[in-house]
This record gives sequence, C-alpha cells and structure tokens, in this order.
Amino acid sequence: MPKTSLDSDSAKKIIQIKKKFDFESSHLNTSFKNDESILSKCFNYNAPDQAKDLGIYPYFREIQETGTSHVVIDGKRVVTISSNNYLGLAKDPNVIKAGREALEKFGIGCTGSRFLNGTLDLHRVLEENISNFLGREDSIVMSTGFQANQGTISCILGRQDVAFSDRENHASIYEGCAVASGKTMRYRHNDMDHLESLLKKNSTVKGKIIITDSVFSMSGDIANLPEIVKLARNYGASLMVDEAHGLGVLGDRGRGACEYYNVEKEVDIYVGTFSKSLGSIGGFVSAKKSITEYIRHKAAAFIFTAALPPASVGGVIEGLNILSSDSRRRNLLHENTAYVKRGFFDMGIQVNNNQVPIVPILIGDEALTLYMNRLLFEDGVFAGVAVSPVVPPLKAMIRTSYTCAHTKEDLDQIMLSFKSNLQKLGILPQ
Repeated sequence: MPKTSLDSDSAKKIIQIKKKFDFESSHLNTSFKNDESILSKCFNYNAPDQAKDLGIYPYFREIQETGTSHVVIDGKRVVTISSNNYLGLAKDPNVIKAGREALEKFGIGCTGSRFLNGTLDLHRVLEENISNFLGREDSIVMSTGFQANQGTISCILGRQDVAFSDRENHASIYEGCAVASGKTMRYRHNDMDHLESLLKKNSTVKGKIIITDSVFSMSGDIANLPEIVKLARNYGASLMVDEAHGLGVLGDRGRGACEYYNVEKEVDIYVGTFSKSLGSIGGFVSAKKSITEYIRHKAAAFIFTAALPPASVGGVIEGLNILSSDSRRRNLLHENTAYVKRGFFDMGIQVNNNQVPIVPILIGDEALTLYMNRLLFEDGVFAGVAVSPVVPPLKAMIRTSYTCAHTKEDLDQIMLSFKSNLQKLGILPQ
C-alpha cells in the first residue's frame, strides 16, 4: 500500500472494517442465537481473521531479536515504543550475568510451588532486598504481577468486606475482586468525590479496603494518592497500591508514586512487578509481616503456582541493586519522557504533563487506530495498540511507552512518523 496517501482501495477498506469489524461485540458477546454447545462462541469468533484479511491485525508479532530500544520483526529492525523496559535492565550485561549464574546453579525451574519444595534461598534474598529497599517489614515474591494482585485480593477480601476499586485499575485487580467472596464497588477514574460518596454509603462496614494502581497502564495517569490516603484514614479503610508502573520511575529513589507523594507509611499493602522497570517477570507483595504471613498461607494463586524460576530471581536481584543505586537511568528516562511529550504538545496532541513514560495517543475509531499502527510499522516504529474492551468504545489508542535507552534520533523518528501519518489520516491538519 502506498505510504504517501490513502488510495481509494485503502479508504474502502477502512469503511468496510468500520461496518463489520467490531472488537467490542466480538470480545464481549458470549452467547449466540441457535447455540448448540458451550464452544459455539469460539467457532463464531472471527474478529482476528477479519483484521488479518484487512492487513491491520497488530497482535502476536514474532520478535526475532531484541535490543534496548530496537527489535527485529519480519527481518526488519524497528524502534520499539511497545515495551515497559523503562530502565533498560532487560538487556543489561550485569543482570544477564546474574541470571546466567542462577540458571547454572539451580537449573531452569524450581519444579514446585513456593509453599512446598520451590523456595530457594535466592527467593528469600530477593524478598529481603525488596523489603529493605521499600522500608517494609516483609515481602513475598510471586511468579507474576497478575498473581500478586489476584492472590492478595482474593484472600484478603472476606465475605462481609467491601473493596473500592478505581475503574481504570489493571485487569489483575478486577480478577482478584471477582474471585474474592466480598463485595467490590468501582469508583470513577481518579474521582475522589465519587470514592468518598461510596465510602459514606458503606460507613458501617468494618472491613473496607481501597485498591488503586499508582500509575494507570493505559492512560498514564497518576493516582491521587494524597487524597486517597486522607479518605482511607477518615473512613477507616485499609489501602492497597499497585506500583507496577511507578516502581523505578517515580520518587527520588525510584520507590514509586507512594514515595513521590510521601505517603509510603500510609499504604498498608504495596504490590509491584518485575516485568516493567526491572525488565524480567514476576511480582511481589510488601507489607507488615503479619499481613504477608497471612497471604503466604492463604493465597491460592501463590500456593498452587510453581515458583519464579532461578534465572529470573537472580536477574531481578541484580536489577534491583542497579535500580536502587543508579539514578542516572531514571534521569535519562525523565528527559526522554519530557522530550516526547513536548513533541506531541507541539503537534497539538494533548498528553499528560507528568514524568510517566506511558504516552497514549487517542485516535478514537478502532479501524483508524489499527491502520495507524500499520503505517507506523511501515515507517519502522513498533507501537502498542489498545481497542475495546481494553479501553472503552471509541477510545481506541496507540499506546506508546519510552525507555532510558531511546536516543534523540529514535525519538525524532517516532515524532516524524506520528506527525506524517496522523496527517494522512486527517487527524492532524496538513
């Protein structure tokens, strides 16, 4: 397809996809007329095939080589803005070395759960290091960040309890609340008045907990933690904060939005992940020892999951050491984030004016968003794309994220590609 303009065939395809390709109904509709079996929904699900036929399917691209700011896909080297490797630790030589040493000593896996036979001394070292870094009594290392949220919430939230959850919280928080026996009330995104109204309505409930992401993964918004802390205190609620995208990014020492707002002592349960700033996989929960001991013995998602593999644990131990002792990477990340956001502001695109390196570019229409993503890739830019139900209908976006490893040449290439392609689609004036 020509890159200089949208030809008539391309325009027809966009019209076609608008009419017949509906991610929302395809993803959310779980029943069809004349169903014959529980699997009918699977045989009727054709949204991916429709996108592939139109040449705009953006998912499951096979990455053949990885770097800190570039990857190779289909033999083509492209700059990536689809990674959460904010501090570039996934490819750091010292991190890789530590992972290799753990691999050679302990093998490829733990062959069991932490609860029974899968706890290595490495796991305990990492838990102690996390606790020391965050100034917490104790920590639990889990196999994924998703598991850390789901497992914690599902065992903490009892039948008579109520959780208050931001509507833009991560899916793992939603899942944890869904599995738990207690009740969940969702307040409008970062709307403190709505949260307070829900707390007032449930003022007689003894077991209350507010759960929020510190940095929201799609919008890049930062939670209003000072006000949330105040409301938790005023209404007798506990507070759980997921610092998945805050850890390593915010705060003078990189401890996240809790440090950034100086409310660390007010947070009862701190949840984090190793798959963003620490460049690996896994998650953790930090809290008072009495809380972690309860979770350690009650969270089914933790007890019945194989332990985090040795190489990942060894790499994260070294990555955490780098994160806690080297502010240079975080400063470079903030410089790159500011540079990119100024670039988008100059184009007339509104983005968050904060230090978070998540920069969503709202397109709205899903067909145009998917097509925009294709045009970016043709220009050598590998971006993420979010459509319904990940985001609300008509809120489709190109989700971009940046690292300390991006050069100014990388960022200029990205800005140029966005500007020219948004103009092609009529989203920006010529």
